[in-house]
Amino acid sequence: MRLMTILRLLLLASALTLPTGFANATDPATFGVLYSVWIKPESESAVVKIRLTRNVHFVQRLTLRIDPQRHSHFFGTGQVSVQGNQVRWTPPAQDAWLQYRVDINSRRDNGAYDGMITPEWALFRADDLVPPIHSKFKDRTSASAKLQFRLPEGWSVETRYPRYESGRFKVDDPRRRFGRPTGWLVMGHIGTRRDHIGDSRVAVSAPVGQDVRYLDILALLRWTLPSIQQLFPGFTDRLLVVSAGDPFWRGALSGPGSIYLHRDRPLISGNGTSTLVHELIHVAMRARSGPGANWIVEGLAEYYSLEILRRSGTISEARFERAHRKLAEWGKDVESLDVERSSGPITARAVGVMREIDREIRRKSNGAHSLDDVARALAADEGPVTVRRFEELVADMSAVPKTATRSRKGPA
Repeated sequence: MRLMTILRLLLLASALTLPTGFANATDPATFGVLYSVWIKPESESAVVKIRLTRNVHFVQRLTLRIDPQRHSHFFGTGQVSVQGNQVRWTPPAQDAWLQYRVDINSRRDNGAYDGMITPEWALFRADDLVPPIHSKFKDRTSASAKLQFRLPEGWSVETRYPRYESGRFKVDDPRRRFGRPTGWLVMGHIGTRRDHIGDSRVAVSAPVGQDVRYLDILALLRWTLPSIQQLFPGFTDRLLVVSAGDPFWRGALSGPGSIYLHRDRPLISGNGTSTLVHELIHVAMRARSGPGANWIVEGLAEYYSLEILRRSGTISEARFERAHRKLAEWGKDVESLDVERSSGPITARAVGVMREIDREIRRKSNGAHSLDDVARALAADEGPVTVRRFEELVADMSAVPKTATRSRKGPA
């Protein structure tokens, strides 16, 4: 009898100390959302169903901002209204679901793909499956969201999300109260290499037969990622790098917790910069630019791509300085940084500006601060990067700390 009492006390203690993420699964203040995706290679599309699975009465309305050229055939329970690029869904109290079709293939202005599905594999953004959602639900509640795929026989899938034993994925985004799937996906007949680097689980994945250099990518990540994690302590604990060859775009694109890198893109270019590390900085900062501030976001990413290569010992000091000279030469004719989208020369010029700002912050603060502090503060912000916010942070970090001022003046 006494033994049973002790066992009950132990079980009660373990229940009280469960991790927060685990407890949220049964939190009465949450409602359940299940995203189900059926992949259809024969029609180059996917069918998506959004189902509210628990505490449906918390949700009053969902508004999806769609691309009418890609999202179509909306229907479901409750009230569904499609008007231009908006779909408004008022779910019923029970059996609440909304279904639609998504065209997977996506091309950039130059005709190259940044989303593609074939009979053997698919590579695209999860953002394309579920467009941005504006949600209206009760105060002090939030969603507990899961994602599941219905794949052709023999296919597997890699996402940036942790996977339950059931095969579903946990869509966890602490910045959103109504999470939706985001980041890069690859599925089909794929190959994957994994590693633990610092506090991050890293996976490099690609369709088989693409001649992707999995271990080369992991090697560069092992050299550089610890320095990025030191610079940005909030770096994602899960990173997915996906890759493919032509006809995909010959560049790189970042997403939340993930990166697309073309198979033939050099890991370190001839001028000493790294496209992969540049995109890692974008992942770390999670920053989008406001009007006239794209040069700040791109300039910081390129500046720190070089800094990280230097700090990690991947390139020498001499090569680091040579890279800065080449960028300065490339951007010397730029007259204005205030453009909607930063081009190569503008980004190159912005790198030089960032280096000068870093020197000024260090000088004016007596070495107490640097551009690192500005970058970390921007990464912690919720909204877009603006020129005004950047200037405010630079000014704040350039001030001499009060303790330093008092010590210089001596005792009162």
